[in-house]
Amino acid sequence: MTNAFDSEAGSLGSGPDQVQFRFRDDEPVGDATVTVDAAVEQPDAAAVRIEPGDDARDLLPHLDRLSLVEINFPSFADGRGYSAARILRESGYTGELRAVGDVLVDQVAHMRRCGFDAFAPDVPMNEDGVKRALGLFENVYQQAADHRHTIPELRHWSKV
Repeated sequence: MTNAFDSEAGSLGSGPDQVQFRFRDDEPVGDATVTVDAAVEQPDAAAVRIEPGDDARDLLPHLDRLSLVEINFPSFADGRGYSAARILRESGYTGELRAVGDVLVDQVAHMRRCGFDAFAPDVPMNEDGVKRALGLFENVYQQAADHRHTIPELRHWSKV
C-alpha cells in the first residue's frame, strides 16, 4: 500500500471531487459517480456515491463491477457512513472507498479501520495532524475491516 504522504504536496486537493489523501497503489478512479439507485439499474456503472439514508446492501450484488464507492458525510456527526463502509468491505468490496464531505482529522483513523482508503474532505485536513491521528493507537481491541490483530489475539500468541 502506498503511503498517501509520499505523494507530491502539489497533487493534494480538497472537495468532494478531489482526493486529499489516498492509501492505494492503483490509479485513481476518474469516473463520475451515480446514485445507488442508478448504479443498481445501470449495468455499466463503475462509480457510485452513497448518501445518508441509502442502503449499502443494495450494492452487494454489483460489487464486482464497482471500482469506486464514495460515501458522503454531510456532517461529521453522521456516523451512518461508517456502517456502509464496514458492510461493503466485509462483503468483499476491494475497490476504492472514499470518504467525502465533512470529514475531520480525528475521524480518519476510525475511518481507515472501517475500510476507507481515500479522503476528499470539504475543508483540507492538516497533513501532520492526519499522520499523528493514524499513528495514535498502535494496538486495537476490536476486529475491523483493516484486519489488524487485536490485543486479545496478541496476548494469546505471546503465550504460544
